[in-house]
Amino acid sequence: MTVDITIIGLGQIGASIGLALEEQKELVQRTGHDRDVRVARQAEKIGAIDRVENNLPKAVRGADLVILSLPIDQIRETLPIIAPNLKQNAVVMDTAPIKEVVSSWAAEFLPNERHYVGLTPVLNPSYLHQIDSGIEAARADLFHGGLITIVTPPQTSSEAIKLAADLTRLLGASPMFVDPVEMDGLMAATHLLPQLMAAALLNATIDQPGWREGRKVAGRGYAEASGPIVHLDDTAPLRDLSLLNRVNILRVLDGAIAALYAIRNDIDAEDEVSLEKRLERAHSGREKWWSERQAGDWSGDGVPSIDLPEPPGVLGQLFGLQRKPKPKNQK
Repeated sequence: MTVDITIIGLGQIGASIGLALEEQKELVQRTGHDRDVRVARQAEKIGAIDRVENNLPKAVRGADLVILSLPIDQIRETLPIIAPNLKQNAVVMDTAPIKEVVSSWAAEFLPNERHYVGLTPVLNPSYLHQIDSGIEAARADLFHGGLITIVTPPQTSSEAIKLAADLTRLLGASPMFVDPVEMDGLMAATHLLPQLMAAALLNATIDQPGWREGRKVAGRGYAEASGPIVHLDDTAPLRDLSLLNRVNILRVLDGAIAALYAIRNDIDAEDEVSLEKRLERAHSGREKWWSERQAGDWSGDGVPSIDLPEPPGVLGQLFGLQRKPKPKNQK
């Protein structure tokens, strides 16, 4: 027997999960579904999935684990479609950047004895400057050296929690358990705010007098600062995430505006000392974070070190499966 995993949404994250599990082919059967059939076929071609199922309800029938790697609006649409087709004790996970609202949708739509666990992948630092997106950016080691935060609603089964932690390790990452409210606050500051700041920069410059000439001299700083929104395939998910995480977004935006005003006031007052302190603090803070992020050593923060399990001790034991015996003529 094998564990049946269905990945719905085969962009960068979904296809990378599939690629990372390719070495577990003796234990895992990977089914893939994507709204774009061409993307699904490409995922099959590169080895991210074992087979394509274009019919969404059929894609989840018999699946032990369903991974929703979708824009936030598509998660809301997908849950009621797949819910009637989930087998007993199936686990549904998602990779969206916000969790409280997804947890509420799961509670609304999933039948009893079907379980929800939220995942938020943190990428391998080697890919943080990658400009590709979608399935073209999928990599088997996309999560190596990073964290995957695990969000579990109250009364989540211990088996579902263990599955999430074991899957995280199989992907080459370390698990970090976070409350959904806390997670939404963290993602507002570190994921959504940079994209909204990029939007503000662009809106403050591209329609202003002088942009006709300014666009010719805009260089590395402008390219890097505007990059967070340019890298999006579609701005609709950013819109939806901002509105669904409204309280946290307003809080971090207020903080960013206050920080900009402090810099503005220093410049207005020609206060060299205060301005220099603010800039030095930002520069040193960024260098410290980048060094820590590349090292990926969070052991001092209580995050477990990466210890990749040997199959079938992970998925196999959870579902009561055993490794398929090799033919006698194989060593």
